[in-house]
Amino acid sequence: MVVVSKQKVELPHPDLAEADWADSYSVRLDRADLDPMQVATALMGRAPRWVTALLGIRNRIVGLFGLKSAELALSDQDMIGGFPVIEHDHERVVLGFNDKHLDFRIIVSVEPEAAAHQHVSLTTLVRRHNLFGRLYILVVTPFHKLIVKTFLKRFAASFDLSRRPA
Repeated sequence: MVVVSKQKVELPHPDLAEADWADSYSVRLDRADLDPMQVATALMGRAPRWVTALLGIRNRIVGLFGLKSAELALSDQDMIGGFPVIEHDHERVVLGFNDKHLDFRIIVSVEPEAAAHQHVSLTTLVRRHNLFGRLYILVVTPFHKLIVKTFLKRFAASFDLSRRPA
């Protein structure tokens, strides 16, 4: 059974010092060989249909206000799941962009635990610029939490299945 744990996020955060909203969730895997870029690509590129449908609705609504859309599709090396890669190293990948109503970062981290385990975390940081940014976060937070947990559960379950003997 896959357990998704909520993590505490300290603000200010070095990846978005002005962030005023944050959350983080993680799963523990019986692996020691995961690479953050591969994890980020797998997490962001394998959206269930209901997530893709919700994102489509979101994109149509925010487009009316002149805001950037987000696509959960794989693209070139500088984008993952439609989000620009800001930076990456052997422990994490930082995705995100700045917009009129808010700036956000998605941090995919892979942290070792002992010799045979790793924690995969998805952390979201947001700096809300105005009332619309605050309302936006208020409305999308329940969906955001569900999507993040679903992505982590699906990712972890895919490794559980791949490790079972045939």
